[in-house]
Amino acid sequence: MEKKVNTNIKKSPNKKSKKVKKKKNKFLRKFFLLLLMIIIAFFIYFAVRVVQNGGGMQGIVTTIVGSSIDEVENLDDIYVLCLGKSLNMTDTIMVVKYSPKLQTASMLSIPRDTFVGKNKDTATAWDKINSKYQTNPQLTLDAVNKLTGLNVKYYLTVDTKALRDLVDAIGGVYFDVPIDMDYDDCTQDLYIHLKAGYQLLNGRQAEWVVRFRHNNNGTSYSTEYGDNDLGRMKTQREFIKTVLSQTIKASNITKINDLIKIATEEVETNLPWDLIRKYIPALLNFNTENLVTDQLPGTAQYCNQLSFFLADQTKSKEVVNNLFLQQTENNNDNENVIGNTTIDGEITPSPKRNSQITIEVLNGTGTTSKLTSAITQLQNQGYKISKKGQTNVTRTTLIIDRRNNTSDVRNAIKSLLGTGQVKTGEDTNGVDFTIIIGQDY
Repeated sequence: MEKKVNTNIKKSPNKKSKKVKKKKNKFLRKFFLLLLMIIIAFFIYFAVRVVQNGGGMQGIVTTIVGSSIDEVENLDDIYVLCLGKSLNMTDTIMVVKYSPKLQTASMLSIPRDTFVGKNKDTATAWDKINSKYQTNPQLTLDAVNKLTGLNVKYYLTVDTKALRDLVDAIGGVYFDVPIDMDYDDCTQDLYIHLKAGYQLLNGRQAEWVVRFRHNNNGTSYSTEYGDNDLGRMKTQREFIKTVLSQTIKASNITKINDLIKIATEEVETNLPWDLIRKYIPALLNFNTENLVTDQLPGTAQYCNQLSFFLADQTKSKEVVNNLFLQQTENNNDNENVIGNTTIDGEITPSPKRNSQITIEVLNGTGTTSKLTSAITQLQNQGYKISKKGQTNVTRTTLIIDRRNNTSDVRNAIKSLLGTGQVKTGEDTNGVDFTIIIGQDY
């Protein structure tokens, strides 16, 4: 009897799995090839953008933050109020101006006990400028603008913890401690013990240096240096200058994530990131030798049995002019004589005194408060407001030069207002400048 042959023979499972595996490997090869091409294309694009943005470290950082060389080269001056906070009190109050185009910066220290009240005879501790921060940083900003006559819009508050973490993140800071420091305050958990001299400071020691005011026995900095608060402010300015010089260097690019983490978690500011990212690449080229510092002039005085610092209005105006308003070399006191000067054989007009510059101010903000503020600001610096009025609401402040004034004069006005686009116009209004105050003021 013949055996039946089974015609339903199944295919070998090994052959089927090999085909599936082969297809899978083929897909993976294509996927990784595509991924590799994308990565190569990205790096080529990144490298091209770095070159387009000037190359080197600045080109790399400019590209990383999403900026461009054109954007960096056209940055305006920026003012920031820097506050050092400890236990919700501001021991450090500084106005800082950075000019990217000139790669210069100015810093003005304001004593924490500066009187900002209305009546000295009834003054309380709440009339000290450092008390304003406890309510709102904007109140500190408003008080500083009133003291200086500037139009600072941004503030940046750094807690002492942020300072400690920053110094530790960059491996410490070499600093010349000006005097022996020996101070203990258990209520603030503050114990300062440092010898004078050039040394490497860690984060905790850095905090000691910027917070030190006097020793346990009452001795402080020398009178020539500036004792107590004045000495502390001078040390703070020198220390900040040192920290900047040792932070802005190529070797710290590997620590950028740590620095960004400190900035985002421990720094309070109303500066928008879109604005910050534009200035980061420019700062890489900053030389701290171009940082000029000073402090608000005035005298210490007891008012209603409390110690205050009373700012000298006349001298303060001179210091603000010298530090922040772009003037010619011989225009520190704003009393230049009108005339002509010769430079390389060419006759150029000398800048006028502020009191000889007539300005028409038009309100394009939609509110009267900013117009009043701008007029007060200009008048406080000696400018003559001959006309004022209203115009259509505009976003950008315009400074229209109608009599071909020097760039120093134009820049001084723009720097004072803290904003503005400078243009030239016909001499039709009988004024040196027409200023349209926009919503950016």
